[in-house]
Amino acid sequence: MTTTNKRRVVAITGGARGIGYHTAEELIRRGHRVAIGDIDQIQLKVAAEELGLDVAVRLDVTDPASVASFLDVTEEALGPIDVLINNAGVMPTGHVHEETDEVTRRQVEINILGVIFGTKIALQRMLPRRQGHIINTASLAGELPVPGLATYCGTKFAVIGFTEAARQEYRRSGVTLSTVRPTFTNTELVAGTSGAKGMRNAEPQEIARATAALIERPQPFVRVTRIAGTMVAAMKFVPERIATQLGAMLGTDTVFLDRVDSAARQAYLERVGRS
Repeated sequence: MTTTNKRRVVAITGGARGIGYHTAEELIRRGHRVAIGDIDQIQLKVAAEELGLDVAVRLDVTDPASVASFLDVTEEALGPIDVLINNAGVMPTGHVHEETDEVTRRQVEINILGVIFGTKIALQRMLPRRQGHIINTASLAGELPVPGLATYCGTKFAVIGFTEAARQEYRRSGVTLSTVRPTFTNTELVAGTSGAKGMRNAEPQEIARATAALIERPQPFVRVTRIAGTMVAAMKFVPERIATQLGAMLGTDTVFLDRVDSAARQAYLERVGRS
């Protein structure tokens, strides 16, 4: 597809901080009309003021009625939605057997159901117009399993599988579906963790630029960073024994288990719990 600089109406879930916030900032810089939704009303107000947004709506992505209301308010203020970015997500860490049922449920509800609900509701609006773009934020952890993130990985594998199946289902409809697959990114999600040895985390601005480019030049998915994405793609062809050894060398087998600073991570986990 050719690049186009058409001004679009874009709605972003989880837009008050992190990747969502920086994506909104990048899209505004490029001239698009942006609305953000987030469950954190206090941070939502701060983000709206900083970004100069007219549309910033409290949003619970696990509630289809809340998602529909967010899109209603966006369309009333800005016009028909061209792009929905299902960005909201949470990432607790730790051993599977120690994860509470509530934490497991929240990951499934926010990371999977939030994406499915958002996609369905956006499709219902876009299909009659035969145009639109739905971008679901996944992760490279949805392609390559990481110890200490078992449930999170499962949710991101689900996001990729769901989006790929829906993309093929609607390939002749005029509506495009894509995933953004970031490596671990320097936001609250990785607070208290050190990352893989010899591999840098991405910055949220990099994910924002990749998402903006995906809007302007659609494709099924984009991996960020290029180096991490290439490595993850290559690991699919590496024998398991060698992959395990590489994981140990890079420290990815323990980075979200034994090498977590619980105190540095506490504020994020408390916020996830309150949500």
